[in-house]
Amino acid sequence: MIGGALGALLLFFQSLGFQVEWFIENTINSFINFLTAIVPLMFALYGVYKNQYLLTEKAKKQEGVLKKQGLK
Repeated sequence: MIGGALGALLLFFQSLGFQVEWFIENTINSFINFLTAIVPLMFALYGVYKNQYLLTEKAKKQEGVLKKQGLK
C-alpha cells in the first residue's frame, strides 16, 4: 500500500511538471524492498523481546509466583 501511494504521488508530481531528481521509480522500489525486509524483522525482534520473561523486576516476580503455583 505504501508503494502504491508513493507511486501515485510520483505520477501526481510528474503530471504537475514537478520533478525531484531522487524521487524516481527506482528509489520507491528500493524503499519498498527495505520495508519488506525491516518490518518482519521488527515483528520478530518484538516477539523475542515479549517472550523473554525475565527482563523486568515485575516479570521476575511473576515467574516466581507461577513456579510456586506449579503453572510453570
